Amino acid sequence: MAIIEDSRVDRIETLFATQGSVMSLLLLEALGALLLFVFIVWWTMFSGRKNGELKSDSESLASSLEADPKADKK
Repeated sequence: MAIIEDSRVDRIETLFATQGSVMSLLLLEALGALLLFVFIVWWTMFSGRKNGELKSDSESLASSLEADPKADKK
């Protein structure tokens, strides 16, 4: 059993020595996490209300005054 585990360790060490270092795997993982974060932010930005955000009271009052010019004369 120990021989099999030693050969696995040797294969893993050879894999890292020939294809890159542990740092490249960490950078790849960080890139994946960044892409996932950007996707989640993008997804939540555009999944809101269909007609946009609700208007506040001051905005709705200003828009109603602009739409009804007779309201200014009262």
